[in-house]
Amino acid sequence: MLASLTSLWNRGFAVLGKISMYRLALYALGVLTVIALGLSLAGLAGPGPGELLAGGAVLVVVCTAVDAAAQRLLRLPWRVESSLITAAILLFVLRPSADPIGLCGIAIAAAVASASKYVLAWRGRHVFNPAAVGATVLTLISAGTGAVALGGSSWWVGSPQFGPVVLLLGVVVLWRTEKLRVIALFWVIALVTGTVAVALAYRDAGVDVDVWQIVWQQLWSSPLLFLGAFMLSEPLTLPPRRWQQLTVAAVVGVLVGWAPLIGSSAVSLGAERALLVGNLLAFAFAVRAAVRLVFSGRREITPTVEELTFRAGRGFSFTAGQFLELDVPHRRPDARGTRREFSIASAPDDLPEVRIAFRRGSQSTYKKALAAVSPGTALAVTGVWGDFVLPRHPAGRLLMVAAGIGVTPFVSQLRHLTAIGQQRDIVVVYVASDASELAFRDDLAAAGVRVVVFTRDRPADLPAHWEWAGGVRLDAAGLQRFVPDLAQRHAYVSGPAGLIADLAPALERARSITTDAFSGY
Repeated sequence: MLASLTSLWNRGFAVLGKISMYRLALYALGVLTVIALGLSLAGLAGPGPGELLAGGAVLVVVCTAVDAAAQRLLRLPWRVESSLITAAILLFVLRPSADPIGLCGIAIAAAVASASKYVLAWRGRHVFNPAAVGATVLTLISAGTGAVALGGSSWWVGSPQFGPVVLLLGVVVLWRTEKLRVIALFWVIALVTGTVAVALAYRDAGVDVDVWQIVWQQLWSSPLLFLGAFMLSEPLTLPPRRWQQLTVAAVVGVLVGWAPLIGSSAVSLGAERALLVGNLLAFAFAVRAAVRLVFSGRREITPTVEELTFRAGRGFSFTAGQFLELDVPHRRPDARGTRREFSIASAPDDLPEVRIAFRRGSQSTYKKALAAVSPGTALAVTGVWGDFVLPRHPAGRLLMVAAGIGVTPFVSQLRHLTAIGQQRDIVVVYVASDASELAFRDDLAAAGVRVVVFTRDRPADLPAHWEWAGGVRLDAAGLQRFVPDLAQRHAYVSGPAGLIADLAPALERARSITTDAFSGY
């Protein structure tokens, strides 16, 4: 069952991985906007079509203008996708209006949201969700001045008409960003907390309590679905480790469901203010910085795999097995955008040297730009993430299954174990198309672990502790034959999502399965 779910998950991820997470989020918000306009024309949505069109136009113009001005001033590449995503989120959070005063309020929120990316930032990384900042500032201005006509957050997207669509689109986005478990926890905690809070308020007021009606209202007539799918899930404002992300999700879930008043004011904590608290907690977990890697050089390690070497700036750190997101700005990027994720092939002990590797193939605009980078060029790392790390307890038996270029995180882990002199019971199963595609042979050999190679042809001069599987394809029977104690081992699988989906059934008997799927570039 576990293997089947793993296979299904990775097949879906392989399809979604063809689009960058930012562009997919923009597409999802675009679909939601079209649906909202259609419902508005039919009289089934709160705002009228004129309010949606006028408010949306102001949001797009202001967000784009402020971002463009700030990026030009700071000499940053213009990111129109970021501007449009911020505008689209605010469209569903703020109270739409076609009134001049209301449009002024919308413009204020948009300007504050975009400016917050650069003002409320730490070493190049924004700390808070921009849309949440814009909505909060506008709401507080309206409440503090009494200028109600300026508007504020209304979360009109939290209605039964939009709930199923938001849930469906949200799941697709979360599948791509690999945050479904994190946001599912937020949804459950917010739903339970909100239900309990409303039920207690009804009881104190002497009103009969219908728990299931409250649950229904909390699920379909509240901000929690949209907030989780399109705001809390933002990678740039989440901490790097899964347990940290789950903690932030739980805290925000409690605050959204509870929604206490802010001091003696009539303004409650609100969904967007709860998110800002979560952003602050995430920042406290890991004071992250957008550091720069200076490109040192490249080398071919197989006929189709290239290794890039960088020198890291101050503040860069990672755990063996994690990945970084590298930004290579270039003109007219394709649907995948200008950022890509790479598993780090070097060990933390190799710092300040950082190495990554990738397979040459389809000539995306990103790969062309990366191929044109010359030594001495500084590229931004927008974050380091991932829980594909070894268990702390060294006694457990491990199985590392590398599919093609998926060997990179294992190289980092094995180099780290060698550097600290730690011995673990590890078997590496390395699957490649042919012997010439076995990358990082020297690093794997230096680790001294057993390596089983699945290739069509026999590799020459196999190092000690290596064996060739005889040209057979990796399947359940073959894996059991070469790894007879599979049931006692924790399996780690890394490689392209499609290959992981194919290999998952062979790992059915493993004690556990942890995957690291590459979406491709």
